[in-house]
Amino acid sequence: MKLSAELAAFSKRIGHNFGDTSLLIRAVTHSSMMSAHRDDNQRLEFLGDRVLGLVMSDALLKADTGASEGLLAPRYNALVRREACADVAREIDLGAVLKLGRSEMKSGGRRKEALLADAMEAVIAAVFLDAGFEVAQKMVVALWGARIHNVADDARDAKTALQEWAQARAEPPPAYVEVARTGPDHQPIFTIEARLFSGATEKATAGSKRQAEQAAATALLKKVSS
Repeated sequence: MKLSAELAAFSKRIGHNFGDTSLLIRAVTHSSMMSAHRDDNQRLEFLGDRVLGLVMSDALLKADTGASEGLLAPRYNALVRREACADVAREIDLGAVLKLGRSEMKSGGRRKEALLADAMEAVIAAVFLDAGFEVAQKMVVALWGARIHNVADDARDAKTALQEWAQARAEPPPAYVEVARTGPDHQPIFTIEARLFSGATEKATAGSKRQAEQAAATALLKKVSS
């Protein structure tokens, strides 16, 4: 099966020439395109998540041979979570080649974090099935790049870290309040305020509630820790 010019260019961006091009086509096909949900990327996403996990576990062990499990676990979580996968997907412009149903396209599916992250995992699985683990591993390590070596020693997400900060001081968990929402329905921009029982607050704006909450938590944690 011949790839479209867009998919052929995408294949070059990830550094893999597919022997079975149908795998790549399936990897970029969202369930909104399929009436029977048989040939979309959901099964590949399931497999890709496991391949990514193994690649990152091995990469972290090699990157820091003396790190304890207590340090490796949060680093691992930071590298495989949805935000990291979506960031890599944006860097390789995966959204531009996604095959989406009309409703998903209208709702801004090409920019949705969850959709991009799932498709990224599906692409990893496609490469794994097409050429084996070592090739998939090489591609993932190249795409994640400096993230592997620069991931913070304590890579817990900011919301978790802020909650633990509050618990250590016998405070209730932080609250996250949507204080503004702008932009069109298919591409909203959220402003979230993180609040501590003590009265400290910080705001952040992002294209998803999750991102805005994380950014607000990061800012508030920095504020109360300084």
